[in-house]
Amino acid sequence: MAHGRIRAKIKRSSLYTFGCIRPPRESTDEPHLFRGPGFSRHVCCNQPQLHQKKPLKYSKNYISTTKYNVITFLPKALFEQFRRVANVYFLLAAFLSLTPVSPFSAYSMIAPLAFVIGISMCKEAVENWHRFMQDMKVNMRKVRVHNGEGDFLPKPWMNICVGDVVKVEKDQFFPADLLLLSSSYEDGICYVETMNLDGETNLKVKRALETTLTLDDDSIFKDFRATIKCEDPNPNLYTFVGNLEYERQVFPVDPSQILLRDSKLRNTGHVYGVVIFSGHDSKVMQNATKSPSKRSTIEKQMDKIIYVLFTLLVLISLISSTGFAIKTKTQMPSWWYLQAPDADGLYDPNRAAASGFYHLVTALILYGYLIPISLYVSIELVKVLQALFINQDIHMYDEETGTPAQARTSNLNEELGMVDTILSDKTGTLTCNQMDFLKCSIAGIPYGMRSSEVELAAASQMAMDLEGHGGDFSGRPGGHNGSEIELDTVVTPRESSQTAIKGFSFEDNRLMNGNWSRENNPDVLLLFFRILALCHTAIPEYNEETDTYSYEAESPDEGAFLVAAREFGFEFCKRTQSSIFVRERHFSSQEFVEREFKLLNLLDFTSKRKRMSVIVQDETGQIYLLCKGADSIIFDRLSKNGRVFEEATTKHLNDYGEAGLRTLALAYKKLEPSEYVAWNDEFIKAKTSIGGDRDIMLERVSDMMEKDLILVGATAVEDKLQPGVPQCIDKLAQAGLKLWVLTGDKMETAINIGFACSLLRQGMKQICISTNVDMLNQDTKKAQKESIVMQITNASQMIKLEKDPHAAFALIIDGKTLTYALEEDLKHQFLNLAVDCASVICCRVSPKQKALVTRLVKEGTGKTTLAIGDGANDVGMIQEADIGVGISGVEGMQAVMASDFSIAQFRFLERLLVVHGHWCYKRIAQMICYFFYKNIAFGLTLFYFEAFTGFSGQSVYDDWYMLLFNVVLTSLPVIALGVFEQDVSSDICLQFPALYQQGPRNLFFDWYRIFGWMGNGLYCSLIVFFLNIIIFYDQAFRIGGQTADMTVVGTAMFTCVIYAVNCQIALTMSHFTWIQHFLIGFSILAWYVFLVLYGMMSPELSGNAYQIFVEALAPAPIFWLSILLVTVACNLPYLAHISFQRSFNPMDHHVIQEIKYYKKDVEDRHMWTRERSKARQETKIGFSARVDAKIRHLRQMLQKKSSVLSPRVALAATR
Repeated sequence: MAHGRIRAKIKRSSLYTFGCIRPPRESTDEPHLFRGPGFSRHVCCNQPQLHQKKPLKYSKNYISTTKYNVITFLPKALFEQFRRVANVYFLLAAFLSLTPVSPFSAYSMIAPLAFVIGISMCKEAVENWHRFMQDMKVNMRKVRVHNGEGDFLPKPWMNICVGDVVKVEKDQFFPADLLLLSSSYEDGICYVETMNLDGETNLKVKRALETTLTLDDDSIFKDFRATIKCEDPNPNLYTFVGNLEYERQVFPVDPSQILLRDSKLRNTGHVYGVVIFSGHDSKVMQNATKSPSKRSTIEKQMDKIIYVLFTLLVLISLISSTGFAIKTKTQMPSWWYLQAPDADGLYDPNRAAASGFYHLVTALILYGYLIPISLYVSIELVKVLQALFINQDIHMYDEETGTPAQARTSNLNEELGMVDTILSDKTGTLTCNQMDFLKCSIAGIPYGMRSSEVELAAASQMAMDLEGHGGDFSGRPGGHNGSEIELDTVVTPRESSQTAIKGFSFEDNRLMNGNWSRENNPDVLLLFFRILALCHTAIPEYNEETDTYSYEAESPDEGAFLVAAREFGFEFCKRTQSSIFVRERHFSSQEFVEREFKLLNLLDFTSKRKRMSVIVQDETGQIYLLCKGADSIIFDRLSKNGRVFEEATTKHLNDYGEAGLRTLALAYKKLEPSEYVAWNDEFIKAKTSIGGDRDIMLERVSDMMEKDLILVGATAVEDKLQPGVPQCIDKLAQAGLKLWVLTGDKMETAINIGFACSLLRQGMKQICISTNVDMLNQDTKKAQKESIVMQITNASQMIKLEKDPHAAFALIIDGKTLTYALEEDLKHQFLNLAVDCASVICCRVSPKQKALVTRLVKEGTGKTTLAIGDGANDVGMIQEADIGVGISGVEGMQAVMASDFSIAQFRFLERLLVVHGHWCYKRIAQMICYFFYKNIAFGLTLFYFEAFTGFSGQSVYDDWYMLLFNVVLTSLPVIALGVFEQDVSSDICLQFPALYQQGPRNLFFDWYRIFGWMGNGLYCSLIVFFLNIIIFYDQAFRIGGQTADMTVVGTAMFTCVIYAVNCQIALTMSHFTWIQHFLIGFSILAWYVFLVLYGMMSPELSGNAYQIFVEALAPAPIFWLSILLVTVACNLPYLAHISFQRSFNPMDHHVIQEIKYYKKDVEDRHMWTRERSKARQETKIGFSARVDAKIRHLRQMLQKKSSVLSPRVALAATR
């Protein structure tokens, strides 16, 4: 494009901080002097072949984030599997099954273990393959690389080497860490977007060394040779030390010449660079940390249950081995048919202790079914399917961005249902990070008629308050109607007939269409608009379709200012190497006039300076300093005669802050040419100075210029709330969740957003903990800490002495104070205060402080925490929390990549927790409890039979029966329970949010319920064994009068176990689909099919089970009657328990299920509404808390009225 070619000739060096004048060659910085280790990197530019051999052989550019490779998969995956205690036990049992002491054949022990571990390893392999494919997608990206002959040819990233010269074009990512040699701009400037590195959307500027600017064409590189000596690979993104040796000279290299891998080239046609760090040596990969290993609360508790069961296993094994030793010693000599001792020496009356030990090993294998081998693989399968349902939930799909919810890990599904505290970022999470110019104050006069979302929320609440008070306002001047009229004049609706303009929601005809020229101070207004149009670092992009300019700005605020200036008639349209061009609309003719302003200097915005300035010269030769920044900073720099509008502007700034708007103050200063020249000389000296105090000197010189300013006005932009945020917070509060907001914004803005979100409300007592003095010395620090301790102590005491049970407190603390509050001796006192407050807002906090606060809440309360954010500055707290949720917003994908779950907007958190979290918690909890129940019911029958047969170590079941029990015959219904179970529907979960508290209170996986299920399994095992023994012992079984042998009794007992546990899970389920019906029926039917097929096999394979079902069991009525009797007896106590509980002590979901079953929600809406109002956790935040507070207020007023009226009524009655 022609436009691009013109721009390619623009010099950009005058646009950036302290960079307007390039020093002469002799005054450039001296080369870096390297001392000590850490600076051994030696790069031969344009000679990659030299880096193929040691000592210059460096890491390749191939990137791998996979957990395994072809060589390491088998050993590492096996290691991961055998970190689980249960698997180690089964491995040991499998080895012992190869010895003569095993009661089972080897395959019956090895096959299930191989199957379970094989499934888990396949899952690991699939996940690893997906990561590998993602890596290859990056590795196979193409970039143009110099071939040594003056041509740049496409080459995959993975084949790039250190020393290669690459050509990166506009909107491409950098394939490695590069030294910038030149760009399409004449003076080597390029723009870089670092969203993938730090989450910032603003563009960074990079500048090539002056000596390499001539390398601006492909063919020139044929003869290019240079050497770079620099620091070794390290994770520091913002530092770099090195020297470039080129044309027999040495030049220092600093971070402004380094292009980091995974950042993107923007607004620049192309750049040339040489690879310094490749692959895992690059700084972004050096920063890549493995996500912390997170385990859910249920999984940790499951380990404890495994230990309990293992203890039980050892105990009954000791009982069995002791009994066997006694029998061997006392009774075995008289058992002539055993011919003791045997040939293997396993039982010898003369060595009873050794025989007992051998039997202990046998018993440990025999009773191993107490520990469910298939539990882990079943849980993993269930969690994967649960995650699939989360991913496919259409109600959490954002149509605007096309982004679904994503469970990035399935290990924490049930943890979603146990959250106690949510720690949330503000910008981009609660708010949209989309700035709209809404209001302004110029020359002490406020402009802008539209209301912010905070004002609309306040107006809505005021209208409800007025309606609630009714006639109580009639005694006030103007009455009720007067109040409504006044409200309508103050707050205007957001809707407008005008076409929406992104970044501009301003509405005030006094400033539009040139009407500003008729205001009282048109000169001040003109300066205000010019500051908006000139004081920035943005780049204009012409849009031919709309015939307007759009802007690539360093921040959303700056973009909103330029859009506002354009709409006011001051359109920034072009830059040159030393000028800014603005098209100004003439207020009388309405025609545009292009004006040129020479850009002399730019003093950029930093978090420390909190302001930025430009020095420009207009067409008349007048030099201006134009400045914008935080109001506290600007007001401190005003001259005496520049404070004319200070009082009015301060009032407007406070109003804007209360409305939840972000504010900046604007000021200017006229400069005499002699004054500017003198200052510029000082500036050049500071710029060209050598040494560590260079930045301090530049700061001092800029401070000399930015003083004695004249105030012009202030701007107010709105960082919009995301849709549905107040409603989501209200629902989460009703579910009993606590919400902390951790933000980098100033306290006033955070408080206002708190009101908009209903985290704060009128009548809530705010506890603001802050420091009042600067940290100058150790004594001052000690005084600060003592002050903070006193504030925390007083606040805690105030809460304890509060007698009103409905009183609500909000804790607000800033980052500076938080530094002290998080110290070891104070943090628990601070946490106790915070826990006692209804809401907590931490302002001006750093990313590290966010992580530290999250850790404090997690470890201090011992409860489940969830952190949610959308930027790179939220990664720390997302990884620190028990559950990390990333929002795929505009601040990049760093938060999402570090998260466990990702959603498109904050409002989806409501459904993720209240619906999916509630379901997943109950499903996993019931599934695990049932697993232990069925294995105890099955495993203990082995112990009873072994004791019944003289502790002989004999198993009553065929090996194939036990092999299929966990793997096929009982596994599918329990998986269906874990995937499809719903105590109530999703709509009911949202209507009755208090149901969520069943998770944080752990009602379905506490030790009372776990031991209850274990007791149920114990009872079931006793019934199965003893009823079958009683039924089949010493009586005819078949029509010919034969009694039952061990195989018949074992098969009958096993059939009873299959029926009992499958009927039990049917009683446990609340929600049935055809899938559950089919799988329960299939499990029972599969057992009979197996019996028939197994019995048809040769006796060499089926053994004593040959034709067992067709010839022995099926024709015997006693077999079928025993199944019916045992199944009913096993499940009768549980049926009685749930019947009693539902009748006399129902849980919340029981009541709702009854209402829905009898359709009372349709027939009796009053009862349904009453139950919904009861099913809310009492909360002190959210919109519902506001309503509750208003209702209490009205009741108090009615009580006062009735107390006043009752004596009068009594007096009238006596008359």
